[in-house]
Amino acid sequence: MTQTDDRTGAAPTPTGPLSRIDYSEKIPNNVNLNEDRRLQRALEGWQPQFLDWWRTLGPALPTKDVYLRTAVAVGRDGWAHFDHVPMEEYRWGIFLAERDPEKKVAFGKHKGEPAWQEVPGEHRADLMRLIVIQGDTEPASVEQQRVLGNTAPSIYDLRNLFQVNVEEGRHLWAMVYLLHAYFGREGREEAEQLLKRNSGDLDAPRILGAFNEETTDWLQFFMFTYFTDRDGKYQLGTLKESAFDPLARTCEFMLKEEAHHMFVGTTGVQRVVERTAEVMQEHGGEAGFAEGVIPLDVIQKYLNFQFSVSMDLFGSEQSTNAGNYYSSGLKGRWQETRRKDDHVLLDDTREMQHVQDGVITTKTVPMLSALNLDLRDEYVADCANGVRRWNQALEDAGLDQRLYLPHEGFNRRVGAYAQHHVGPQGDVLDDAAWESRVDGWLPSAQDRADVAALMVPEYEPGRFAGWIAPPSVGINDQPVEFDYVHLADEGLA
Repeated sequence: MTQTDDRTGAAPTPTGPLSRIDYSEKIPNNVNLNEDRRLQRALEGWQPQFLDWWRTLGPALPTKDVYLRTAVAVGRDGWAHFDHVPMEEYRWGIFLAERDPEKKVAFGKHKGEPAWQEVPGEHRADLMRLIVIQGDTEPASVEQQRVLGNTAPSIYDLRNLFQVNVEEGRHLWAMVYLLHAYFGREGREEAEQLLKRNSGDLDAPRILGAFNEETTDWLQFFMFTYFTDRDGKYQLGTLKESAFDPLARTCEFMLKEEAHHMFVGTTGVQRVVERTAEVMQEHGGEAGFAEGVIPLDVIQKYLNFQFSVSMDLFGSEQSTNAGNYYSSGLKGRWQETRRKDDHVLLDDTREMQHVQDGVITTKTVPMLSALNLDLRDEYVADCANGVRRWNQALEDAGLDQRLYLPHEGFNRRVGAYAQHHVGPQGDVLDDAAWESRVDGWLPSAQDRADVAALMVPEYEPGRFAGWIAPPSVGINDQPVEFDYVHLADEGLA
């Protein structure tokens, strides 16, 4: 059985609990926005500013329409509709996961109490700060990726870029709703600022450093969606545990969409590696820019860079704020309810690495002060899975070369290693040794220029630029050669 909605087309009828998204509203939502006219008017006043931001700093490549996924319900049977949609008409909205009326706080000093439906006054400032920081990352990545469509290696990849972009825009809406709904005038002012800061702007940059880095090419985009969006997964995972239930439910739904962003990164890097490996086989084990592919040593440099700047996003290994957030119930651990401890952690300790007298050593620290490190450890283990997958492609090609994750202290600007130079293998270096070797570890200006020179767009459906392999399957059971994107000039023909 299927059910049809004139606005979204046919989709299978779900069988379990769900929350429908009302697409008849000016702002699609499943939070009964029409029951709060003041909030609805405030968000409708913010909407034109968002659309102006999208037109000004969103994707630069003109399109007629794009084969996009649009959420139509949330819940255990969450599902989505695919169709060609003009991006400026994409129905951004406010979607929260199903509410569990029996939900209890799972950790900290409020463990066992009912989850909060309103913001406790003593936690107002901290909760707003967490929401603002998360919200600031969402439009930042769209701004960083603005011009990538001009050099897309295929229509398939162009569609994936645009899907990531529109979902980052919706994640911004998610945070703006919380600011408007629960933080009054201050929240509305912060929502305004989310559109006034811009990635890389000298006067009003984005809050976190990684979101002010320039996205120079598609290899960096794939590394960004693999490493930096994966940081987003883990940050959202901690907020999903929050005692503040609207924030937890918002992040739970966002995680469903974030999974696609990481898929784009995982498979994108793999396809780059596969194509390089294929050409290396053809040329006796060596191939690079002269052969029209990205050499493995440059892929490793890009990996080193994006991994290290993403590691900084977790903050200092020891953080009083992180411990206070946990004890107060604002922000939990990754998969908190699966942890086999007391979920209070007052007496728990762990080991952490740091530099002492020019060598890396370990020390014992209170667990509550090391929650950023706990989360980062989960992230690093997850990142390693992708690297193993990429190395399998090299092994399958009969090549000896392998990619690797650099040491946790490599190229760090935040935390225990920020005042030290640490090589990718974990050796502590002085300034002179670092400067003499850093171009072998991080992308140089010439490396980026050489990669950029390969970025010639390919807009013919089913065709791919020479530096990347085709995917094994298409999107939503469509063939790889499907016309995922109709460019604007096609619509005028």
